Amino acid sequence: MSLLMLLSANSRLSYAELAEKLNLSVNAVHKRIQLMIETGVIRKFTAKVSILASKAIVVFISGTSQLGSFQDLPDKLKTQESIYWLAVGGGKYLYIGAYLKSLNEAEDLVSFVKRVAGIPEPSIGIMASAATPTPFMPNLKPADLELCDLDLRIIRSLKDDSRKAVSDVAAELGVSAKTVRRRLERMVKNNLVELGLEWYPDKSNDIITLVDVHLKPEVDLGVATFQILRKYAPNTLFFWCFVNVPNTVTYTVWTNSMNELQSLRESLEKESGVTSVVPNILYTGYIFETWRDQLVQKP
Repeated sequence: MSLLMLLSANSRLSYAELAEKLNLSVNAVHKRIQLMIETGVIRKFTAKVSILASKAIVVFISGTSQLGSFQDLPDKLKTQESIYWLAVGGGKYLYIGAYLKSLNEAEDLVSFVKRVAGIPEPSIGIMASAATPTPFMPNLKPADLELCDLDLRIIRSLKDDSRKAVSDVAAELGVSAKTVRRRLERMVKNNLVELGLEWYPDKSNDIITLVDVHLKPEVDLGVATFQILRKYAPNTLFFWCFVNVPNTVTYTVWTNSMNELQSLRESLEKESGVTSVVPNILYTGYIFETWRDQLVQKP
């Protein structure tokens, strides 16, 4: 799972870089990646214009569905160009992620989800804008956030295979490998490109759970969030915080067994500042293309 997290953060890391970070041999890393590809855990390595560069607003909608079956739901949701993710949890609880160009689109999106997903009373979480400076982001000037035509063509070339060799990208675009490498390094440094992967935990034997951790109002959310993330690593993979849902952090948690998940939940409940812990096991998930993917399509 640590390997998947490294690839999620930067899917262009070389086998040697991955091996060094994980204290494994290059051959062992290569075999593990190939196995995950063959079993369908990794569907593909992806590249897209980053949330920062696209100025996207990330919205999560969740709630208990009243649908009798979810068989047709993925096909219906993917017709909405903002929805990128659907996860199905226990008790017909659904998680739906979307990228909005503007908050003005939120009302129409929520109405669509209520109707199509059968969620009469959804919970809505809005992530902080990627354009809002934070201590974890570089101090960028407006010019640092611009993507030229060549940048978009490079991302397009890597869209469905972000581990493609620089030489292959250069040959495809008719430019030098040095130019591609320089432009790509700039985009990575300035967080203008998202180099990730599509992975499907339901194809493995692991248990993936979304865990809502509710904190006391006086707790520093930023400090507590990262303390929990570090303390419970590698079981805590990543997290979401929402500007309109104070004192709550949603963690994606990986465990090998139900006993391990139960122990982790009990331990989290004993943490200072935690008021409650609500886990929901995910059974399957779907990933859809959105308007962000269309940003690099040929005109």
